[in-house]
Amino acid sequence: QVQLVESGGGLAQPGGSLRLFCTAFGRISGTGAMGWFRQASGKEREFVASIAWSGNYKVYSESVEGRFTIDRDSAKNEGYLQMNSLKPEDTAVYYCARSDTTANMKNSGWFRDWGQGTQVTVSS
Repeated sequence: QVQLVESGGGLAQPGGSLRLFCTAFGRISGTGAMGWFRQASGKEREFVASIAWSGNYKVYSESVEGRFTIDRDSAKNEGYLQMNSLKPEDTAVYYCARSDTTANMKNSGWFRDWGQGTQVTVSS
């Protein structure tokens, strides 16, 4: 099992930026994927972005496409989510997750390891 730890959340103004970090402890499969999901208060968890651990494929939700960028550093076992042009509706707890496969990279059910989450609040 892999332990994931998120950091980098906080408060940002609309239009501002934040960078989230996900550090993985344990053995990472080079054939898997890392994803970011979020859950706003009173809503279901939703997909944000995911990346094949090989780095050769990325996928985004429509709501963040063009504003958020996902990346990873396999040598450091770290994943990142650069969030630009933030909107109040981006406010949520953000979770990083790891899958052993690149199949269904938008489906949380395929991700077996999860971090504890980090709060992102976008407000003026």
